[in-house]
Amino acid sequence: MGAGSVGGYVGGGLQAAGAEVHFVGRPRMLDAWRAHGLRLTDQDGRDERLPPVALHLSATVPAGIAPSLVLLAVKCGATREAAAALATALPAGTPVLSLQNGLGNAEAGRAVAPALRWLAGMVPYNIAELGPGHLHRGTGGKLAAQDDPALRAWLPVFDAARLPMRLYADLKPVQWGKLLLNLNNPVNALSGLPLRAELMQRGYRQVFAALQREALTALAAAGIEPAQVAAAAPRKLPTLLSLPDWLFRRVAARMLRIDPEARSSMADDLALGRTTEVDALCGEVVRLAQANGLAAPLNQRIQALVEAWPGQPAPLAAPELKSRLGLR
Repeated sequence: MGAGSVGGYVGGGLQAAGAEVHFVGRPRMLDAWRAHGLRLTDQDGRDERLPPVALHLSATVPAGIAPSLVLLAVKCGATREAAAALATALPAGTPVLSLQNGLGNAEAGRAVAPALRWLAGMVPYNIAELGPGHLHRGTGGKLAAQDDPALRAWLPVFDAARLPMRLYADLKPVQWGKLLLNLNNPVNALSGLPLRAELMQRGYRQVFAALQREALTALAAAGIEPAQVAAAAPRKLPTLLSLPDWLFRRVAARMLRIDPEARSSMADDLALGRTTEVDALCGEVVRLAQANGLAAPLNQRIQALVEAWPGQPAPLAAPELKSRLGLR
């Protein structure tokens, strides 16, 4: 449900491994798949193709369907609408795994459709749409989800699909660990650069590090210890990001193992004029800070810059972005 880049890549991988998959999405993406099929590639040499005739594609949840697992990959702002559609079409107890950014999607879905079995998940890697029907994984990592009997039987299937998944008794620290990394999404989107090219510039990394420091301060005030999702521990990342370029390239070699084609989904959203998920990232930091008597002005300002983009669609060089945020 929400067959975009993430939904297409994960669902396509499962189908390539033998699962029966139904894709529900918007016309722009599904029309491309009808014409070109689905091609899945990654930084490790994967290259698989599903022809158009093999794909079950629909704009709405198919009538009479009773899936053993639903993967929810709509944008955060569409969670409630998607939950309402699923509640109407699916049997009670159907497990729905959120593969979305942010933290509260499973809870939002449960509030609308309490009869379904809502499970939180996390996608660690970047998926880029390189062309019509061509989805590419440009970074690494394992899927994560809250531990639940409904998912345990699926683990061998995800392994066979080259989509290994780890289950956690408490997923919140993992979600916060991923959110800290996703704070680069607005930086990348405003830079107009691919991810690796942006991270190679210290000025952009300094903005990323400053956003993380605000988030880490809010997390500490809330008594939340984020899990390590990247190569470095969360509280070491801002220092690592702030290193001079020559030293960062040496120390952060693992972090820079990113395909040149990779870019943030927020950059794609801005390019296509779509609403972004910046409120589910920077806005979450602002709300956590305020709930603990603090402020997060940098996250608040960069959210405002992203939301103002349609009125001034021009990439910002690192010095300009730092100036707009009040950073020296």
